[in-house]
Amino acid sequence: MVTGGTLLTQLLNGLSVGMVYVLLAAGLSIIFGVMDVINFAHGEFYALGAYLAVGIAAALSGVTGGFWIALVAAPLIVGVIGGLTERVTIRPLYGRNPLYHILLTFGLVLVIADGIEIIWGTQPKNFAPPALLSGPITIAGFQYSLYNYFVIAVGALIAAGTWLALTETRVGIIIRGGSQDRGMVRALGIDIDRYYTLVFAFGCVLAAFAGIVLGAKQEVALGMGNAIIIPAFVVVVLGGLGSFRGAVVGGLGIGIVQTLTQTYVPALTGVIVYLLMVGILLVKPQGLFGNPEWQNHGGEEGDLLTGGGGGILDTTTRRYLAAALVGVLALVPLGIGVTYSSYIPNSLVLNVLVWALFALSLDFVMGYAGLVSLGHVLFYGVGAYATVMMAMYVTPVFWVGLLAGVALALAVAWFVGYLSIRVSGVYFAMITLGFAQLAYNLVTKFDITGGSDGLYTGYDATYGLGIGEVGQVSLLGDIQLFYYVVLALVVGSYLVARQIMRAPFGSVLQAIRESEDRAEFLGYDTVEYKRRAFMVSGGLAGLAGGLATINSFGVGPSFLFWLKSGEVIVMTLLGGMGTLYGPMLGAGAFLGLKEILLTFGESTPGLLGEVLSQWQGILGLIFVVFVIYVPEGLVSLPETLQARFGAGGGGGGESATDATDAEVSD
Repeated sequence: MVTGGTLLTQLLNGLSVGMVYVLLAAGLSIIFGVMDVINFAHGEFYALGAYLAVGIAAALSGVTGGFWIALVAAPLIVGVIGGLTERVTIRPLYGRNPLYHILLTFGLVLVIADGIEIIWGTQPKNFAPPALLSGPITIAGFQYSLYNYFVIAVGALIAAGTWLALTETRVGIIIRGGSQDRGMVRALGIDIDRYYTLVFAFGCVLAAFAGIVLGAKQEVALGMGNAIIIPAFVVVVLGGLGSFRGAVVGGLGIGIVQTLTQTYVPALTGVIVYLLMVGILLVKPQGLFGNPEWQNHGGEEGDLLTGGGGGILDTTTRRYLAAALVGVLALVPLGIGVTYSSYIPNSLVLNVLVWALFALSLDFVMGYAGLVSLGHVLFYGVGAYATVMMAMYVTPVFWVGLLAGVALALAVAWFVGYLSIRVSGVYFAMITLGFAQLAYNLVTKFDITGGSDGLYTGYDATYGLGIGEVGQVSLLGDIQLFYYVVLALVVGSYLVARQIMRAPFGSVLQAIRESEDRAEFLGYDTVEYKRRAFMVSGGLAGLAGGLATINSFGVGPSFLFWLKSGEVIVMTLLGGMGTLYGPMLGAGAFLGLKEILLTFGESTPGLLGEVLSQWQGILGLIFVVFVIYVPEGLVSLPETLQARFGAGGGGGGESATDATDAEVSD
């Protein structure tokens, strides 16, 4: 039975959690509303603030008021770090498509998270509030935590002060003016870029403060940034991207909804908020409060830059190189026991092939249709779960499970595409993320999917191939048939995708990417073309997921974790999107460098070995450099170097777009 006291306690709990969301979402909304930057690294600044507070409090353990000093000093330090980050990494991207900010901040997530691990280690930290705020307090006969009252009160004061600063001060007027018309503000002699740095730094301060107050309530641990950033984006989406008022209302609302759901309807925990997110984006993409209070959405947006299609290499040379690469891959297993162990082909190379296929699937829509899917891991995970569940509950035959995974991924992609492609740009990216998070939470709730533990078949990599005896199938000793099955499927998928892109369908997709309005004027149903491309892309991702699960003997919720979408985006841009083969090379470069770093990290003593072991941070840093300086990817690197330094003599003067178009039409 629900009593009045219990309900009031849960409402206050919801308000305390909601106020943390308000601080986080307010920073996100200000940064997006003013700068048009969606900052996925916001959660890491939140975590960094909490860890810095732990360090400051520990250094001042014998000093009275150490908590209060940390509460003030840590956010200011994070603000300085955030300002430097904006100047070095984000400022060069102004004028480009806002989706590049998403890509860049994915890289920053990896860098900051690994930096935290190097400095503070992997063990959770405690950051207890001072005795002044500990214990309960009784008001009018109602007993409740004093610290929660403190969080609610301080959060409300900061939110109110932020609103007044943005609406009533000279700095706030300049910031709002710059968001409306940056050129006009510059014409008045105001250096608006300095104010943008201030805005980004202030958003990071709010995030850090939120991390400290929640860290003192729970604990400070690795992954806290990843855990909070998606709910924070749900808040921002519900309230309206860039709307400060929406951040406040959405944050408090989501905090209360989450708390009441956990208490009274636990089966819906982790699901209801994503249903709300998807529903709002479908019905009213701009959020509950419509357009932001001060942002003009009619600003300039650059195009997504595609790879150079080979740069200084002609089409025939690229074909010979591709054939040679496939030949080398076919010979890799022959080296088992001669120059390396079976780990190289049966684990490392197979993993590269699976991720290459996953990256190819994303490039199909991101590189050719201009649709950045932050939830592409949904189809990878659907293919994975369907394949394993068929093997466990229906038949162990490999082909049946794999076909079921691809078929279900196609169906889900059709459904998601039918609903999602009515919106575009940032809103499309966010709605695909919402669908993926919804699936991620759903698979943890049912026994048939293995819950949070997942499903593990225990079969060999070649179990149920339908050839010969059930069990392990070898060709020559340790050389597994499964390796050649995966290689054939990946190469075949690439050839099919290339043929599709050479057909009129592919030409229309590229026309849509360049100018959807012109494609519509020519009579093409652009929405239908994008939906078909999205469906094909989902099927390819489902195939990659199915292959990954058979090689790893099972599946778990990690196959649907949102950071996998980030990693495949990194691979796609690293290699060169809009080329099909570029993202596949990007997957090889990403995973190959990861292997090298881990190997050197294990064999190198001291701090250097520890740094090398943090491969995600190093790869994230490389990715940030590529987003800023080589956005067309590795495939365009020869052409980029030739254009910048005059290397290599003549030839190859074609632009990125021209080269890609030539490849598709040859």
